[in-house]
Amino acid sequence: MKRAMTEKSAFISIIGRPNVGKSSLMNRILGQKVAIVSDKPQTTRTKIMGIYTNGGDQLVFIDTPGFHKPRNMLDKNMNKAVGDGMADVDAAVLVVEAAPKFGLENGVPPAEAELINELRRRRLAGVLVINKIDLLSKKEDLLKVIALYSGAFDFSAVVPLSAKTGDGTEILLSELYKFSKPSPHYFPDDEITDQPERVIAAEIIREKLLRSLDKEVPHGIAVDLERFAERDTAGGEPIIEIEATVICEKESHKGIIIGRGGIMLKKIGTLARQDIERFFGVRASVKLWVKVREDWRNRQGLIHTLGLD
Repeated sequence: MKRAMTEKSAFISIIGRPNVGKSSLMNRILGQKVAIVSDKPQTTRTKIMGIYTNGGDQLVFIDTPGFHKPRNMLDKNMNKAVGDGMADVDAAVLVVEAAPKFGLENGVPPAEAELINELRRRRLAGVLVINKIDLLSKKEDLLKVIALYSGAFDFSAVVPLSAKTGDGTEILLSELYKFSKPSPHYFPDDEITDQPERVIAAEIIREKLLRSLDKEVPHGIAVDLERFAERDTAGGEPIIEIEATVICEKESHKGIIIGRGGIMLKKIGTLARQDIERFFGVRASVKLWVKVREDWRNRQGLIHTLGLD
């Protein structure tokens, strides 16, 4: 008689400063993009859940916004989301860069030091991930990063890896399985995220904005999805119809987003449509508009309406 598989689960928070590759790491583990990525800071604005099931083990990842010094109400909400993402989890993965863009001569940088203090305060087990080893020119630099962080906190494991290439991710998973506890799976085994379809579509549009626009514009952009509906065409083929408004803070930014003759907005819509079709596996139609809402990042009502609180 065949024995039933013992199910085990663990909740894992992914924390770190902006642009260290937290979302890329989760996407790599899941084998599919559920969190948008770009080279712009603060790409992730809310907690995003990713679900990885391998046989009897289910790891539920909580990808959090990059922890940073807040400059407005939205930033404060994002930092709060980091703390919320560390509540009621079995362990946290602190992601740092193998070759940081700033010196480490003065010890652990303030953002990481504060996150480590939070791990200590919550008595939470931590795994240190040193990402972007593919960009490392000297192995000695990696050893310095390991020594610095190992001296600051008693991490359960230290895993150098590359979220871009996947090198080292299997080692990380083997370490994270150790936090699994016998329990029924909290999500169906074929589910990879708890994000509603509307949210995924809006985030895909925002990713294309982040990747296409000048650096000073994306921080003040949000996407308000006004319509998300699936219907059948006359030929019986399913199609998703999406209508969204891009919110920006300045008239000058509106002009940049639309572009001369509408060329930039059209490009963004096309890129978003292609990605949405890949994700959902059906044809899509994407229509975009742009509106100015001055200083919206300090207006709690708008932040709430956009689901960013």
